[in-house]
Amino acid sequence: MAGPQPAAAIRTFPYVSHLRVYEPLDAFDDDQQLAILEQRSRARHETEDLERTSTMRRLVRTVSDPFPHGGTDLVRVLNHPGPDGVPQRLYCPNQLAVRTSLAAESLGETIRGPLVDVLVPEVARQAHADRMDPDRFADSLAKLHTRSATWGVPFGWFVLLHEDDHTEVVEDDGRVLTVRMSAPIQQAVHRARQAAAALALAAPELDLLDELTELATWLEVFSPRAVVELDYGPVADLVFPDDSPSDVRMGIEALADGDMTGAAAAYRRLAGRWIPIRQLARAS
Repeated sequence: MAGPQPAAAIRTFPYVSHLRVYEPLDAFDDDQQLAILEQRSRARHETEDLERTSTMRRLVRTVSDPFPHGGTDLVRVLNHPGPDGVPQRLYCPNQLAVRTSLAAESLGETIRGPLVDVLVPEVARQAHADRMDPDRFADSLAKLHTRSATWGVPFGWFVLLHEDDHTEVVEDDGRVLTVRMSAPIQQAVHRARQAAAALALAAPELDLLDELTELATWLEVFSPRAVVELDYGPVADLVFPDDSPSDVRMGIEALADGDMTGAAAAYRRLAGRWIPIRQLARAS
């Protein structure tokens, strides 16, 4: 069995973090279950290697075309401790086709002018749309299992996880390749709703309130037996051990108590940790 990808290879990618939802097998339709069963024995690091290799191949095509051209969609497997302590096997489909469609749409809204057509040519976008099954696309869009963020982790994601949740630290040659925190989805939704209620009373003008409300609404479409995973990605090596989950929680609690000093202190700790990382996006 192959070992983890060397840290140097992983660092060639920008800092991307992921928020994933893993569901039990019976939450998927028959076709999806068959695809999952074919991949359920593959180790997690092998799936990560396959995704990185596929990404690189799309990026170095002779003709600019970042979209996937068919093939079996990857599935990640999570063994998470159940309520009785016995690990339960859960699954997160990559849904690459729909996610690349959304990424291309977001790129078009962010970058104006001819550069968009250079990066994602119209002919490639149209060919990708023609390959998509409309019904499957609609189903995946309604139940998207993965969210991604570049150059940092959105603060709202930290509300869903606590520092004492199940945590896996993946290391190689003295470097932290990633940190993965996970919690039952009902617990994550409760935390988001509770924090949103506190902010609605104490600081309704904060963007974090809208983010938490939207996160809770998204999570509620999944199986109540699902698990939420925050995968830091390579940025973990810059921040771990990370106190962000507790800092976000303490900041919200301070706002709810009217403790502006405590809230400001929590924000300063978060800003000191994450603003330098986000500034890397603009570094030459």
